[in-house]
Amino acid sequence: MKKRVIILGAAGRDFHDFNMVFRDDPETEVVAFTATQIPGVAGRRYPAGLAGQLYPNGIAIEPESRLEELCRSHGVGKVVFAYSDVDHAHVMHLASRALAAGADFELLGPERTMLRAQRPVIAVSAVRTGCGKSQIARWLSRTLRERGHRVAALRHPMPYGDLASERVQRFASRADLEAAKCTAEEREEYEPHIDAGNVVFAGVDYAAILAAAESEAEIIVWDGGNNDFPFIKPDLHIVVADALRPNNVASHHPGETVARMADVVVINKVDAAAPAAVQQVGEAIRRINKTATIVHACSPVRLDDAAAVRGKRVLVVDDGPTITHGGMPHGAGYVAAMAAGAAEIVDPRLSAAPMIRDVYRDYPHIGRVLPAVGYSAAQVAALGETIDGSAADVVVSGTPLDLARLVKVKKPILRARYDFAEAGEPTLGGIVDAFLKRAGIA
Repeated sequence: MKKRVIILGAAGRDFHDFNMVFRDDPETEVVAFTATQIPGVAGRRYPAGLAGQLYPNGIAIEPESRLEELCRSHGVGKVVFAYSDVDHAHVMHLASRALAAGADFELLGPERTMLRAQRPVIAVSAVRTGCGKSQIARWLSRTLRERGHRVAALRHPMPYGDLASERVQRFASRADLEAAKCTAEEREEYEPHIDAGNVVFAGVDYAAILAAAESEAEIIVWDGGNNDFPFIKPDLHIVVADALRPNNVASHHPGETVARMADVVVINKVDAAAPAAVQQVGEAIRRINKTATIVHACSPVRLDDAAAVRGKRVLVVDDGPTITHGGMPHGAGYVAAMAAGAAEIVDPRLSAAPMIRDVYRDYPHIGRVLPAVGYSAAQVAALGETIDGSAADVVVSGTPLDLARLVKVKKPILRARYDFAEAGEPTLGGIVDAFLKRAGIA
């Protein structure tokens, strides 16, 4: 008899793990995916065109809350955990639920789930969402391109639309984002790459995605999402830690895994953190990884027009996942508004539309900022309603996407931008140069 399996996910690693391990296994039947973190995923199906010949009807995607019921009704023998940026206790609570329902509990490791590339791969991961991983991946892609290399950025999956049409995605212009009907969360990741001149590949089927990227690039940059480990086996693995969250080096899954795997750990935001916090992060890294090279870096924030903020009532919009899943009370937009001398940071809760109130309910740690959520057209509209209903004179946007293009509001929007900057020796640039020389492509 086939062993029946449920994969716990969030529209990302769950699909990849299925494709890599279970899709063509005749001895296993995946009876369902479950979904959490991302609204609007549960109730759909993983389509037959992606699920393969063993699943002519596709696979149901159910709410994670139904785990025990699904285990018992389907006679499930194994539950596979496959999402990221959750604390270790969260993982073990789910394990306890699966075990109590009579199933084994499994985590699939890097060796079973990483693809092997035909090109050199530099991967950028992080111990938590919001550490500054994406800005380093953008800097790295741009730096390699400026040195004459053909580069493809492979982004951790964000398949929030029609899964069949998102099997392989290539983004080289904003028109590509429009055509794909990307959500705000996707735009936060893809737009800055495109603006920097990078080509981004993403989607659902990473074997096909990797093949497409390799057909036009000589170096692959893996831009990892959340704090997941790479889908592609890296030749150089860079992991980012946040000096503003010194207790998070080994507190979350799979953030601790990537910290232990790292060839290089970048302690980011050292310009904004206390020296003691920077030291604490370094000591935490050394406890679990004795050999990684440790690099310090800054994440300087610049505001488009600081004078337009001084003395004004400001509503701050900050990066969505950093503020929600990442657990940060605020981000770069708040930092920029305060530094520019805002008279008042307007509390978005006072004007929050019902769908936005739901976000604050689900993430009560959020401070006086509005997370740039937009998983659906209705949520984007609610974002605009919240902004226009506020008492703010001006909006400061700390999200990487161009908020003014996403929502049409009456209030002026100023962008707070942040990039990667080296801070002392050794430098990440020097480490990358040495890697390229070893790889024979310098």
